[in-house]
Amino acid sequence: MAYHRILTIQDISCVGQCSMTVALPILSACGLETCILPSAVLSTHTGGFKGYTFRDLTEDIPAIRRHWQQEGIAFEAVYTGYLGSTKQIDYVAEIFRTMLQSGGKIIVDPAMADNGKLYVGFDEAYVEAMKGLCRDADVLLPNITEACMLTGIPYRETCDEAYIDSLLQALTALGARNVILTGVSYQEDVTGVLVWDGQNGSYYRHRKIPQLFHGTGDIYASAFTGAWISGRTLYEAAKIAADYTLACIEKTLDDPDHWYGVKFEAALPLLVGMVND
Repeated sequence: MAYHRILTIQDISCVGQCSMTVALPILSACGLETCILPSAVLSTHTGGFKGYTFRDLTEDIPAIRRHWQQEGIAFEAVYTGYLGSTKQIDYVAEIFRTMLQSGGKIIVDPAMADNGKLYVGFDEAYVEAMKGLCRDADVLLPNITEACMLTGIPYRETCDEAYIDSLLQALTALGARNVILTGVSYQEDVTGVLVWDGQNGSYYRHRKIPQLFHGTGDIYASAFTGAWISGRTLYEAAKIAADYTLACIEKTLDDPDHWYGVKFEAALPLLVGMVND
């Protein structure tokens, strides 16, 4: 297997099994040299914890980029997750322009919304800025809410194939070359992902667990990115990531005290096996 260097840009939640704390080990387990650029440091994630600390690292980003350029450092891929402001989005766009090797890949998880609503602290100006970042993406990884925010299509709690197709067509018009749309459910007990290459779609379905777990979107995006950059096709990587994320949830279901995330570490051997099979 070829050895690839990837950069991931997102926040560090020191406790909570999300964002950078899952991206780094998952990408590394896929055999990638994983470099990081933290956008912020939080004591915990924001889902269910109270009184967490937050340190914004926005103003560190340009100096880090300049130092990398001085050292001749470049990346074969850049994968972005949660970004805290429009200013950070602008800085990340500059990294796309200056730090990628020729032919390098961009993977964007527009982590900004779920269940029909934007995350706290985001507004329409942030959505507009994120649209610009998504235009650069070789692979865009939205959930249905985020797809609606990016395209202006009204959000629905239930969907059919025509509705999903309209979202994919609109995301393609936005500029994304490939889309992995997550949380696509046509039946009550089944969910899945829709893999779209700009012209054709393939749906992978799997069992739906009717329980909320924090960080599973980050786990999915990281596993997909690791598998894809390691050489798997879009569909293969999307399937691997779905199966791995489901396995992480299943390993957590019997522990009600582990409400703040899923035990993704326990399933890493499964991911390594799937990527290398």
